[in-house]
Amino acid sequence: MKLLIYIFLALSASLLVFNVLHVDFEAPLMGDSFAAVVGVGASLCAIILLIILQLALKIKQKVK
Repeated sequence: MKLLIYIFLALSASLLVFNVLHVDFEAPLMGDSFAAVVGVGASLCAIILLIILQLALKIKQKVK
């Protein structure tokens, strides 16, 4: 499970970088740049959720 979480974290981080590179900072909410901004938000949400899952699994181990 830990390996799978790390793989998903790496994928989310790479998608975050990819989408940040495609954002046009002069008009971030126009055209293809809007899709990149949404992708950045989705990648950040995925990273946060995966970190929360990792912490929850650590707590579960300590309780046992």
